[in-house]
Amino acid sequence: MKRPALPRLLFWGAAILAFVMAVLPHPPAVPGSPSDKIQHIGAFAVLGLLGTWAYSQMSRLRLVACLSLFGAFIELVQAIPALHRDSDILDWIADTAAAAIVLFALAWWRSRSTRRD
Repeated sequence: MKRPALPRLLFWGAAILAFVMAVLPHPPAVPGSPSDKIQHIGAFAVLGLLGTWAYSQMSRLRLVACLSLFGAFIELVQAIPALHRDSDILDWIADTAAAAIVLFALAWWRSRSTRRD
């Protein structure tokens, strides 16, 4: 059975928004002014959640790898001098860790839910 398009539209919309916000030379301020790391963690936690929904048949490890590569790509683009952004390997680590924690927490939660049924 084919999955509805909505989960994938939401996932790709969030991925495009994350990329654009990450590479804008002067991105708009985020309410509450969270630190850069918190913004990375939030974005990749959401991408992990949406990715799990949109690509439920994909293994968690593969999805984490894909999101990690996306985070690395963002950091490479941020290294372009004309963008006036800072590329930081710690941002990529935060991206990867946030996605992995969300994906494996969801897997753990699902496994507990299935055992109770």
